[in-house]
Amino acid sequence: MYPEWTLMAKPVSLQGHYATDLSRHPQLDIDVGAVRDIYSESAISVREYETIDDVDIDLHINISFLDEEVASAWKVTRTEPIILRLRFSLSQYLDGPEPTVEVFQPNCKDGFCLGVQLKRILSMFISNQWKHLSNEFLNAQQRKRHSWFKAGGTIKKFRTVAVPDSRSTVHITTRQLIQLFFSSQALIHCKSIPTLEYGFLVQVMKYSEQRIPTLNDYCVVCDEQHVFQNGSMLKPAVCTRELCVFSFNTLGVMSGAAEDVATGAEVVDLLVAMCHAALESARKSIIFDPYPSVVDPHDPKSLAFNPKKRSYERLQRALDSITSIREITQGPYVEIKKQMDKLDPLAHPLLQWIISSNRSHIVKLPSSRQLKFMHTSHQFLLLSSPPAKEARFRTARKLHGSTFAFHGSHIENWHSILRNGLVNASYTKLQLHGAAYGKGIYLSPISSISFGYSGKSFWCQPTQSRFLQSRNLNCVALCEVITSKDLQKHGNIWVCPISDHVCTRFFFVYEDGQVGDANINTQDVRIQKEILRVIGGQST
Repeated sequence: MYPEWTLMAKPVSLQGHYATDLSRHPQLDIDVGAVRDIYSESAISVREYETIDDVDIDLHINISFLDEEVASAWKVTRTEPIILRLRFSLSQYLDGPEPTVEVFQPNCKDGFCLGVQLKRILSMFISNQWKHLSNEFLNAQQRKRHSWFKAGGTIKKFRTVAVPDSRSTVHITTRQLIQLFFSSQALIHCKSIPTLEYGFLVQVMKYSEQRIPTLNDYCVVCDEQHVFQNGSMLKPAVCTRELCVFSFNTLGVMSGAAEDVATGAEVVDLLVAMCHAALESARKSIIFDPYPSVVDPHDPKSLAFNPKKRSYERLQRALDSITSIREITQGPYVEIKKQMDKLDPLAHPLLQWIISSNRSHIVKLPSSRQLKFMHTSHQFLLLSSPPAKEARFRTARKLHGSTFAFHGSHIENWHSILRNGLVNASYTKLQLHGAAYGKGIYLSPISSISFGYSGKSFWCQPTQSRFLQSRNLNCVALCEVITSKDLQKHGNIWVCPISDHVCTRFFFVYEDGQVGDANINTQDVRIQKEILRVIGGQST
């Protein structure tokens, strides 16, 4: 039976008769049926435009596997599918023109940045596949699959499989099993091409499912894998290639910066403060990483700020011209931009870069979700682990358990940390405090020890700032760490040599050197209960 279709009304001709029917290609029916068989009836919807020989196929990609925090960072709604709309020729299907691609979510049509990236990926994938696709070729592939189930076919398949001697038992430890499971050899590469045996539509859905969890690993423009010192980060981003920066600037991907300025003023203020601190540091040539890649607003073919031609002085002038967050939130965004352009034509593009280049998910915690024992109102949720790292972390947590500990670092370092992750800086040029207890990420269950590493920051914030009014800021993160034997405990100084075993959870800012209760111990049962209450009981 043919699958159900949604038919568009056919226009009436001058003679009072409907236009001549164009029959849909039978291979299209087979492929639609395959999606419903493998996924569900609701996984696909079809709208037919008979009079123009077109058909829209909507593939519904389930993204409920994403964590709520990841979905929030990526600005998608995890409770509703991502829609891939492909428009084919109704009567020719794979023998017709290459299908057009649209990607959207019903409730995220505006500012759906992830859709821009996914559309580019799928358009490229479909274009490459289309070169050798035809209805006959696909039909032949599917006949091969059906022949596998014929008598003798299955036997032929399994005759070549060697049956191991039952006496030779292979012993594998849990650790080896985990390492094998998460190795690049064992995992299906997200860019591998799924089989065509179940039809082209299923192939597109499978490829989409492979790509979505790893979008943060690839440049949103060229789709080449990022190269980061400490692995991938949570938010998708553009790479540093100049052509990609130019394209990124014209894609409208950075338009979300306006919304961030309007709704996340305190976070923007913090990002600007971190940028200021890194730029004013005597170590800026090392820690001001990444350096901005900003297109010249007067010459779209050149970079006003270029990592290959660094000008800290010009960057400082533009940064000084960025108005305070209190001023930014007082009027419409269009007026804000005009004010900034008058001060410095590079101020607004730089502010956009500061916001869009942040690859961690950082949001202000409402008072109901703040940790009362930290004694500061500047409390933030801070997540930087991509879905793959978070999955590895959870697997390790089931095996070894986890606990919480503080990580203190000078505010000048956080500009880089939010974009590159917590790195193992021991014995590198990034090291600041030494590595007396070996190589790894340094943590402590005692707040006063980590506050000692956070140092004092003297950042010249305008006095009319709405939030961070002090020139003296201390920053500390609360992390979750795996309690495996790899975690080295030297009294209250802990060293974790495995970056995958540390995930940031919260971030705290203190003004005027005030660090709250210096005697907080994360191993105290009452403290742990409070942390789990705020997290929502996810870490057990």
